[in-house]
Amino acid sequence: MNLKCVIVDDEPLAINVIKSYIEKTNGLELLNSFNNALESIDYIRRNTIDLLFLDINMPLLDGLNLLKSLDTKPLTIITTAHEEFAVESYELEVLDYLVKPIPFHRFIMAINKAFKTNNRKEIPTSNERASIFVKVDKKKMIKVYLDEILSVESLKDYIKISTHANRYIVHQTLSRFTDELPSDKFIRIHRSYTISIEKVETIEGNSVEIAGLRYTIGRSYINEVKSIILKNNISNK
Repeated sequence: MNLKCVIVDDEPLAINVIKSYIEKTNGLELLNSFNNALESIDYIRRNTIDLLFLDINMPLLDGLNLLKSLDTKPLTIITTAHEEFAVESYELEVLDYLVKPIPFHRFIMAINKAFKTNNRKEIPTSNERASIFVKVDKKKMIKVYLDEILSVESLKDYIKISTHANRYIVHQTLSRFTDELPSDKFIRIHRSYTISIEKVETIEGNSVEIAGLRYTIGRSYINEVKSIILKNNISNK
């Protein structure tokens, strides 16, 4: 049986992202979506819902007060652009707290929690390549496939994501973005660089080469970085 899902979010783009993730994930069924928390209350109360994707900042009634109004709460995953409500959310026993833009692998981690909590045996799997949405300006979000990323460079309050075909400038810190990437595929090699482990072509001294460009490995990173890159190369043979 599938987990029956409902989305409540006042941003159409955010709803579309969650919808697309649900469609790509085995074991989920989208029942309905709402762009207004008030309009969703009656539906949530009258229907059997396994999993609620809930934004926080919405007009008239915010997501946390919506949760507080429910006598019977479905498993709830918060989807928000704001980190500061995490503590209050967990006090309401939410399942997970996802900060927009939400990477697909992070979505899958939250869904796995939902299946475990529901004592389900099914493990959701992706029907597509893993990807992440990045905001390149105030309104536009672009899907970037993880297997296309070569490197990520810190530019103070911004990062530059490099693929073979494109460069994306995103308002985010390198530390936070690196935390959203799968640790078996990407590694921080310097305070200014995170790289794709699989894309490394050569290692020379305290640097690596990817797509003809050389990246310096920080002194405090060098032993771990070389060990992980070499182990990855052996395991893929």
